[in-house]
Amino acid sequence: MNWRIDKLINLGKELSDWIENKVTMAKGKGVVLGLSGGIDSAVVAVLCKKVFPKHTLALVMPCHSISKDLDDALELAKKFNIFYKIIDLSGIYDLFVSVLLDSKEKKASFKLAKENIKPRLRMITLYYFANKLNYLVVGTGNKTELMVGYFTKYGDGGADILPLGNLLKNQVRELAEYLRIPKKIISKPPSAGLWKGQTDEEEIGVSYEQLDKYLNGEELNNKMIEEVIQNKIITSEHKRSTPTIPDF
Repeated sequence: MNWRIDKLINLGKELSDWIENKVTMAKGKGVVLGLSGGIDSAVVAVLCKKVFPKHTLALVMPCHSISKDLDDALELAKKFNIFYKIIDLSGIYDLFVSVLLDSKEKKASFKLAKENIKPRLRMITLYYFANKLNYLVVGTGNKTELMVGYFTKYGDGGADILPLGNLLKNQVRELAEYLRIPKKIISKPPSAGLWKGQTDEEEIGVSYEQLDKYLNGEELNNKMIEEVIQNKIITSEHKRSTPTIPDF
């Protein structure tokens, strides 16, 4: 057997076993996750399905999202026979924003602050079902994004377990290929889907290839990019930690 395939088989099994063990330790009955149409959530959904075939719930939660992401999420769920629910959060998002912004702010631009409401609404929805069903919320973030803080605190960062949290983006892609995730999901530009045309790399300001190399201890031969990455790691530390408390 090809050593690479053998390694991926072992990785997939180890991750699925890890998910099962964490849920069992918490005396949970299953798992719930957000299915976005992206590669990370697709991989997590398939891994969960392997160990909880009847107790994996995928929530597809469009919030002024592009239709292609919705289509990809549904195709993935149907291909792997994953039970899913579609919960459109667009209306509640609009109402929430209208309550938060005063008349002056409605004319101004608070793009990121407003868009970060979307993943936080999704987190609320996930935990509603988790509490209702005695499931654990499975996050979909990978090591590359976690290390530079590319996630919304108490949004997509709000989860009970993070199976991909120790895998770089390129490792997730390899695992996705092994799991037979549709190629169009693997190959499309990664995006948090917060607004039309958004891509992860454009917002981060560094490519995933550069991030993965740096986090893997490789030289980039570009001090400026290395400093940008290191600064992101330092300034996002609070997002990877529980709230700090005084030590006296």
